[in-house]
Amino acid sequence: MNLYGVELSSRLLLGTAQYPSPQVLLEAIHHSRCEVITVSLRRESAGGSGAAFWDMLQDLSVRILPNTAGCHTVRDAVTTAHMAREVLGTPWIKLEVIGHGDTLQPDVFALVEAARILSAEGFQVFPYTTEDLVVGERLIEAGCEVLMPWGAPIGSGQGLLRRDGLKAMRAHFPKVPLIVDAGIGRPSDAAEAMELGMDGVLMNTAVAKAGDPVAMARAMDLALRAGRAGFEAEPMERRDMGVPSTPVLGLAELL
Repeated sequence: MNLYGVELSSRLLLGTAQYPSPQVLLEAIHHSRCEVITVSLRRESAGGSGAAFWDMLQDLSVRILPNTAGCHTVRDAVTTAHMAREVLGTPWIKLEVIGHGDTLQPDVFALVEAARILSAEGFQVFPYTTEDLVVGERLIEAGCEVLMPWGAPIGSGQGLLRRDGLKAMRAHFPKVPLIVDAGIGRPSDAAEAMELGMDGVLMNTAVAKAGDPVAMARAMDLALRAGRAGFEAEPMERRDMGVPSTPVLGLAELL
């Protein structure tokens, strides 16, 4: 998977919030074999142990993708992105501009505006968006080289509620990296996303809130690899009726 010129062998991007302890987080990152972790600058900077947390992340051999979680306006998101670049020294930013308090659906109008501003200022934007094709087009025109459509509301664990929409995105943007962001709850959800031809999956709650986050991180890694292998193997199309695995035509008849 290539994201803004960076080649990655893992298709899993892992969030760092809500884990039982820093040690569990570190073990989950290790066993997931992910190469990119996401961090909310606003959340981590608000705690008294923020410096220790940053030091811990800096010691990991993974890329950090800061995000603008919790932002509801263009101004807030752009300001947070600038803070993240100053603190972490990376042009990467996962852009979230939340528009609906209950579903946490992105405000796609503000999202496109913020993406245009940040792209013009040298950021490499990873926009959290819907599966809407027109919005995707606008984000590409704004400078985004990656699209991150949601599978379901953030933290819901409902899986892929908009399967047909994701398939349409894959067909409409064949050369654009598509990463399912939000809604993944189980390894089967992650595998399904890969079987649809998605390039990657970003998840947090599904791993952090599992009974055993480390075991779940390992399971998610395996699910993504299996799902991608299945997609590349070109699985058979689904049929409305049964078809015998042993053909009848040409068989000898016993009279």
